[in-house]
Amino acid sequence: MEKITMDRTGNKTVQEGYDRYIRLKKLANLSEETIRDYEVSFRYFTRFFNPSRPCSDITKDTVYDYIEHLQQNTNANPTTINTYLKGLRTLLYYFMGEGWISKFKMELLRVEKNVKETYTEEELEKLLCKPNLKKCGFSEYRTWVLSNYLFATGNRIRTALNVRISDLDFANQLILLATTKNKRQQIVPMSNQLSGILQEYLLYRKGEPGDFLFCSVHGKQLTRDGATTVLYRYNKKRGVEKTSAHAYRHTFAKYWILNHGDSFRLQKLLGHRSMEMVRNYVEMFNDDLQKDYECFNPLDNFARDRAKEAIKMKK
Repeated sequence: MEKITMDRTGNKTVQEGYDRYIRLKKLANLSEETIRDYEVSFRYFTRFFNPSRPCSDITKDTVYDYIEHLQQNTNANPTTINTYLKGLRTLLYYFMGEGWISKFKMELLRVEKNVKETYTEEELEKLLCKPNLKKCGFSEYRTWVLSNYLFATGNRIRTALNVRISDLDFANQLILLATTKNKRQQIVPMSNQLSGILQEYLLYRKGEPGDFLFCSVHGKQLTRDGATTVLYRYNKKRGVEKTSAHAYRHTFAKYWILNHGDSFRLQKLLGHRSMEMVRNYVEMFNDDLQKDYECFNPLDNFARDRAKEAIKMKK
């Protein structure tokens, strides 16, 4: 049975409360990435607030003071500050639920929605241009395949790096995603182009069904840091300043929307639990949606068809 240590006031200290909270989250099988986010948020908070103090010392004013501390003593922008606050908010709401601190509503900073970084057509042409297999090494070729994979699926980098060879169903052109952010397995389509790229890559890469699809030059699973490094070098070598793996996900969403794919399927393909993020994408790419609008607008199409019929009748 867990031993509960109390401070002199009869309350848990902030550190003790956090330790219990993070233990519960690990028992709930939250992803390592989510746990790491909580740890970062707590670390920043404890640089401002001594974790040996009792939980009951935390009030709404404490949060206001903490926000001012972040604004004045760090280079964090409002979006980053909100990231820290989100992790802290879930912790403090847990404290409230346990009766360790008084209840109050914790609000985030208002932040203008920035347009997500995407790759341009010119950049994509550079990044997706196939290297000469007789002249390039395995690392460059694998990174080219990874770039094509990310653009074709919209997968998060962590999800892509956990795909195994056995997860590829070429007969039905499907990919099993066993590791996703929301912990739910997912099956997504494999495009004809990607299918050909991956089949050729596997002839080059070889490996067993249980091996990870994207490996290091030593045959081990390519790590997230390793993928970030090779993508950075690959993009720079090809004259592309953007080096974000996540930009492929945003670019996938952008092209899906511009090609008039439906929002419901986009939500499923990206693995979002709600339509909120998809609506954000639509708002972000609103200006791009205006391009060639007349080509797809039903009224304009109807008018053009009527005009064509009128010309035929005159003849």
